[in-house]
Amino acid sequence: MAVNGSGNGGAPAVNGRAYPLEDHTYDVIVVGAGGAGLRAVVGCSEAGLRTACLTKVFPTRSHTVAAQGGISAALGNMGPDDWRWHMYDTVKGSDWLGDQDAIEYLCRNAAAAVYELEHWGVPFSRTEEGKIYQRPFGGMTTNYGQGIAQRTCAAADRTGHAMLHTLYGAALKHSAEFLVEYFVLDLIMDDEGRCRGIVALNMDDGTLHRFRAQMTILATGGYGRAYLSCTGAHTQTGDGNAMVLRAGLPLQDMEFVQFHPTGIYGSGCLITEGSRGEGGYLVNSEGERFMERYAPSAKDLASRDVVSRAMTIEIREGRGVGKSKDHIFLHLDHLDPKILAERLPGISESAKIFAGVDVTKEPIPVLPTVHYNMGGIATNYHGEALTKQGGNPDHIVPGLMALGEAACVSVHGANRLGSNSLIDLVVFGRAAALRCAELLEPGATQANLPKDAGDAALARLDRFRNASGSTPTAELRSRMQRVMQNNCAVFRTGEVLNEGVKLIDEVLAGAADVKVSDRSLIWNTDLIETLEFDNLIAQAVVTMNSAANRQESRGAHAREDFPERDDKQWMKHTLAWLDPQTRKVSIDYRPVHTYTMTNDVSYIEPKARVY
Repeated sequence: MAVNGSGNGGAPAVNGRAYPLEDHTYDVIVVGAGGAGLRAVVGCSEAGLRTACLTKVFPTRSHTVAAQGGISAALGNMGPDDWRWHMYDTVKGSDWLGDQDAIEYLCRNAAAAVYELEHWGVPFSRTEEGKIYQRPFGGMTTNYGQGIAQRTCAAADRTGHAMLHTLYGAALKHSAEFLVEYFVLDLIMDDEGRCRGIVALNMDDGTLHRFRAQMTILATGGYGRAYLSCTGAHTQTGDGNAMVLRAGLPLQDMEFVQFHPTGIYGSGCLITEGSRGEGGYLVNSEGERFMERYAPSAKDLASRDVVSRAMTIEIREGRGVGKSKDHIFLHLDHLDPKILAERLPGISESAKIFAGVDVTKEPIPVLPTVHYNMGGIATNYHGEALTKQGGNPDHIVPGLMALGEAACVSVHGANRLGSNSLIDLVVFGRAAALRCAELLEPGATQANLPKDAGDAALARLDRFRNASGSTPTAELRSRMQRVMQNNCAVFRTGEVLNEGVKLIDEVLAGAADVKVSDRSLIWNTDLIETLEFDNLIAQAVVTMNSAANRQESRGAHAREDFPERDDKQWMKHTLAWLDPQTRKVSIDYRPVHTYTMTNDVSYIEPKARVY
């Protein structure tokens, strides 16, 4: 595809079509305005760095707004607690694939991060003494697994909503610039492997922009929409992850996809784990509270992968409920209606709208649904992106950071504990801002961009804008989602995964025949959905290949042909590259960090993970 580059200005042409570029320079560019992106924006702006935040939806519509149950921190408001207990639970929850230095950083900074949110104005639910209310959540224990911890700080069941609006308000107090409804197309990388900025399309007026920055921070969220049934918004297309793959960098641990046990049957709409934290329980067609068989001590508050597998086994063995015996019931009808109205108002409303159920009188039909991606862009606990280079498995990619669900720090390892995602956003959003303040000089002179900066992004945009195949994007997306749902689900086998590799490669090959009917650049949803599909299919391919490659069961990755966790062979992070030309996946590994950040806590040795 012919592209005439333009260096630092002018209008590059692709196949004879002109694409005028506007150039901008900032100290820091943040892509994404969810909890992690906004926390980084606040911190960088406070440090005097000129910061721009680009987001494809209005900030308060970012997906953090949908988080329900709460944010974890060992405050000890409802009984004794300790950040070391929180760290133990997180390491155990990760099935020993989490990096223990990063987990220590998360847990020891969690309380300060929550108090900071409180001071900024998050309207947390309160105890009678006026302290932040904390509820029990799956896998959260006291005294290294001995008791059940009430560690999850909640604003009723709309915690993410409260947090996101508060963080956006805090960001507006500073001089950060928000560029709303900008779709970021690609990273700009130089010959030394440094990220120099990004290229973006303003969907509102069809203009194209090139942003140069000392640091680019990707906070673009997960890629749940690669699956047919997921709790995520339609915007969850993992755009940052795909940009990283196109830049020739790897993604880490993509085989670990979390299914939330309680998505509403049919719609996938989330029913928070907080509903079980408040005393809800699951039953099968025989009215049995079956979790007592699978997790004798934690029961319905076992970790998400354990509960999802238990529900799937019950359905497989013929004890599912409903006409087709293909789902499970969640009971809240035994709880005091006042408690439901006060602590779970959003759930009561969602159950009414999406399941036609009055939670005070009848159970909610639920099914495990794709909810969270543990994998993503490999980073250290400062948020700096990593790749493997030479003999160094922790080589820092200069000029590039990643945060939140787009990143793999890795604090969640093979399975994230509920309420650890919101704390991940703010702790590492703050950490990245602190690192930027340390490394960057406000207003420092930046070198000119490479001559061909942005040409690859424009060529890709032009290719899809003028795609005249015979297959609509929606059909390709549906094929991809069905392959992922059928071949990369709660239970996996080598045979099913290898078939999945073949089928997802066929979808990828079929993408060459994509048809885009709208040629404009202004509010062209057909084009944007095609660009998002291209992002999703790249991640689907590396996810399927990574899952087929990992021959063990660990956390959310449950192989029926390899039912045991194999620490000798597989206690290592998967790194997966997707070759932009051949579209083939190559796999390598990084060691798990089996050391802590300080001597305040010692390495937690692997053991059997039971609840």
